[in-house]
Amino acid sequence: MKILVCVSKTPDTTSKIAFSDGNTKFDEAGVQWIINPYDEWYALVRAIELKEKDPSVVLHLVTVGGADTEPIIRKALALGGDEAIRVNANSSDSYYIASQIAAVIKDGGYDLILTGKETIDYNGSSIGGMVAELIDAPYLSLATQFNLEGTTATVTREIEGGEEVAEVALPVVVSCQKGVAEQRIPNMRGIMAARTKPLKVVEPVAADTLTAITGFELPPAKAGVKLVSPDNVAELVRLLHEEAKVI
Repeated sequence: MKILVCVSKTPDTTSKIAFSDGNTKFDEAGVQWIINPYDEWYALVRAIELKEKDPSVVLHLVTVGGADTEPIIRKALALGGDEAIRVNANSSDSYYIASQIAAVIKDGGYDLILTGKETIDYNGSSIGGMVAELIDAPYLSLATQFNLEGTTATVTREIEGGEEVAEVALPVVVSCQKGVAEQRIPNMRGIMAARTKPLKVVEPVAADTLTAITGFELPPAKAGVKLVSPDNVAELVRLLHEEAKVI
């Protein structure tokens, strides 16, 4: 069986976010880059667990990005995996990115494709569904548990007000979230091995770009806190009505 895990580069959550060129571009100066946590902690680690259970599993990683993504995918290789593929293209358009991943899947003949539920920078949660459509495979999102017996996957996924358990035959695309696996940290042996693992660079296939970013905005600064005596209910109501405008 062949597994492909989609990996994305995202800013560290502690990075100070700023924009340039009239708020039309993300300012990367001084930004610390990490593997998207949903890709790393859940999708990748669950794939590694499947490979540990069955050593015959072939585990590949894929990312779409420039050469600056290679340190990130090397870290992913340090956690586990046999080979990485980098599609040499920079894009923020979900359809374009999904098209590149779909081309890799078709070329590699993968049975299981795992993604994180979303990236922590754009929070689009759109890649997995698009990839599934492009390769004509089933798609299960928001997985909190994933088990595999032969060529049948059992997926527990979060739905409004509860959980849903689904069974599906491979090939399938699954997006993963908290619960699927526990976070791992690369050990020294994995880090050293990752240096020599294959990292294949492929050129992008022709694909449409359907969206473009026209501008960014930072959220408004948080207002100061006002303390109201618990005995002064009238003042609390006034502030909620006149200033907070929530009643």
